[in-house]
Amino acid sequence: MYGVVTRNEPETTWEEFDRAFYEVKDVTGRGAEPIESATNMVSCFGDTAAVEADPSLAAVDADGTLATREQPYFDWSYVCPSREEYRSGVLATIEDCAAVAPDVRLDDVGFPRAGYCRCDTCREQFTESDHENWQEWRAALITEFVAEAASRIPGRTSLTLYPDPYPGHIFERSGLDIEAITPHVDEFVVPLYDTAYGTTYWLEALASGFADRIEADFAIELYAVDVDLDALIHAAEVAEATADAIYFGYDASNARAALRRMNADAQDGVTHGDGTGS
Repeated sequence: MYGVVTRNEPETTWEEFDRAFYEVKDVTGRGAEPIESATNMVSCFGDTAAVEADPSLAAVDADGTLATREQPYFDWSYVCPSREEYRSGVLATIEDCAAVAPDVRLDDVGFPRAGYCRCDTCREQFTESDHENWQEWRAALITEFVAEAASRIPGRTSLTLYPDPYPGHIFERSGLDIEAITPHVDEFVVPLYDTAYGTTYWLEALASGFADRIEADFAIELYAVDVDLDALIHAAEVAEATADAIYFGYDASNARAALRRMNADAQDGVTHGDGTGS
């Protein structure tokens, strides 16, 4: 299966794509109305606009560093997942999406990095919880959110994972317990982005690592913006050896060209690359 991730509604109906994801709420906080022709996609806790409007919403570490795009390692700002009013708003957005199209994709789920969040709300909720371990508490919080979100989605629930398959890493970084949330998720999507795909051995290694861990459907999302066509095709060939689906991010025209070439080459018996992923 091949699909596209886009902000442009007309691209969701292009015949080359088996599936399309449409950003209804992205990491900037920009919002759009959900559409019928796609799996609507919601950035759950990545929300620069919300944090700029109310900095007290931002996740914070033990040193008081806010998870904002001005800080190193953050490309956008993150709302603390413990904020119940904000969570309710995200769940309402998910409900709105599900009312228009049955499938929904959850993006930016979890805490922003290891060490977050140590805000007063998190400290209070942890103290009042039955958990003695802070990391287990934050994982339970995220599992509860995923379960609540999935209960509002009548179709397939897709969830984006940070591209680190090493056991324990996503749990420590984001509070995502893959085994615990799997019963609520139909498909995990892993973005393996590169601006050139000049080499793909790393893509093969990461994809293989996730394939060993994930019990649900597993999809890989490739970056398609200004990527050389042959390189993008080769990356897709490497990814499809392991993944159940390949999605192309944010350049539908380049993705369509790659799929047309791949289809033509398949009919002609031509392959790209040597299949080694190098």
